[in-house]
Amino acid sequence: MLDRLSTPQEELESEELQEDAETTTGCTRIAATGDRQLVTVTGTLRTVTLRPRAGVPALEAELFDGTAPLDVVWLGRRSITGIEPGRKLIASGRVCMNHGRRVLFNPKYELKPLGRE
Repeated sequence: MLDRLSTPQEELESEELQEDAETTTGCTRIAATGDRQLVTVTGTLRTVTLRPRAGVPALEAELFDGTAPLDVVWLGRRSITGIEPGRKLIASGRVCMNHGRRVLFNPKYELKPLGRE
């Protein structure tokens, strides 16, 4: 108990996210993904930003599973209902490396129900 009280909040949240990823069947930890690999990952959206790419609207979110961040980008979208910071989701697609960061473009995704978080 004393150990949990002295552990930083961010580290505790990271551990909880890792446990959640382990219990979700078929999901890979983000830190274990490689360039050009087809993956299914799960985590919590930390940020959601509208950031145009080459003049095309793009909704960009950072997904974090407790091991590493992953940028999720929906090209041609200004917003998506339910995609907001703090929301948990499962995303599938091909990981690519862009400027040293893992990115999923236009992934297949599933929002986790509210209330189970």
